Amino acid sequence: MSGESLRLDKWLWFARFCKSRSLAQKLIERGQARLNGAAVEKPSVTVRPGDRVTVTLGRFRRTVVVCDVADRRGPATKARLLFEEPAPPE
Repeated sequence: MSGESLRLDKWLWFARFCKSRSLAQKLIERGQARLNGAAVEKPSVTVRPGDRVTVTLGRFRRTVVVCDVADRRGPATKARLLFEEPAPPE
């Protein structure tokens, strides 16, 4: 893991919010993701530790704080270390 930046679609995939990177891209293109309160239009937007990401998955809205970015997609236990969720899903 590193403390740099990463494309939002890759981060959503690495953090296991989406089963594939293409699904993460579609989620972003449909307007179901926000970064630091602003709507995200392109999957290439970069996230950094400290950023707040809001994702709408089905009828749930999850807001998480990015803690780290990864170099690759790993097991779920490692993915859980990439973010912290200050409040339960809405």
